[in-house]
Amino acid sequence: MPFDVRRFDIYRKVPKDLTQPTYTGAFISILCCVFILFLFLSELTGFIATEIVNELYVDDPDKDSGGKIDVSLNISLPHLHCDLVGLDIQDEMGRHEVGHIDNSMKIPLNQGDGCRFEGEFTINKVPGNFHVSTHSATAQPQNPDMTHTIHKLAFGEKLQVQKVQGAFNALGGADRLSSNPLASHDYILKIVPTVYEDLSGRQRFSYQYTVANKEYVAYSHTGRIIPAIWFRYDLSPITVKYTERRQPFYRFITTICAIVGGTFTVAGIIDSCIFTASEAWKKIQIGKMS
Repeated sequence: MPFDVRRFDIYRKVPKDLTQPTYTGAFISILCCVFILFLFLSELTGFIATEIVNELYVDDPDKDSGGKIDVSLNISLPHLHCDLVGLDIQDEMGRHEVGHIDNSMKIPLNQGDGCRFEGEFTINKVPGNFHVSTHSATAQPQNPDMTHTIHKLAFGEKLQVQKVQGAFNALGGADRLSSNPLASHDYILKIVPTVYEDLSGRQRFSYQYTVANKEYVAYSHTGRIIPAIWFRYDLSPITVKYTERRQPFYRFITTICAIVGGTFTVAGIIDSCIFTASEAWKKIQIGKMS
């Protein structure tokens, strides 16, 4: 007797003349197909789209930066002449730079009575400060007006990713025009290293920061101290990493199989229950009639 491979068929076919179509079965089948199509399109949308996963760890992510952080500052002082405005930088490594001018620009405001300072510079990855003041001016004014508006203060590379909402420019839009003109302003910054890795594995390094501020008029034994706008910073040891990911293809296929198989199984059970109940009800009615 020849070997018949068909004996291994677990999907045995039922002849059509032994099956019975019903209106209920047709209705459930249509609903089943519509439901499967809806879930399939939902899963396909999720598979095509990317998701952002974030994690925290302790490390310096940008070891190739040479221990430097790029800073971008844009600030307006509407009542202080550009000749008086300067940027000073200090840190715990001994750096003390008065009147930083590299990659900076001063734009006169209010017919020359005010100034807008725009600058890009680097700071070391150690605690320190940079401040806008009149310290670098040839002659110090008697009553410098330090009221200001901060348009931008950002660290590191600019991230333009819609799904990543962070404090990359936390001081952007800060308005101190109504403050005491003779007051100093202290902005205490906690800088948090941030890494963004896209689908190709390319990493971009930026920094978020939190800020606290205070306003005060300082005095010494010689009298009132010349006011300034201080940005005192320290670095957090915690790094935030955002990773762009897409759902694996095998997981998408597995989900689709589960949707199709599960939907047909549940629909078959419901149809069988309805059909069995209907047949039983018919038998009961025939018994009453007889």
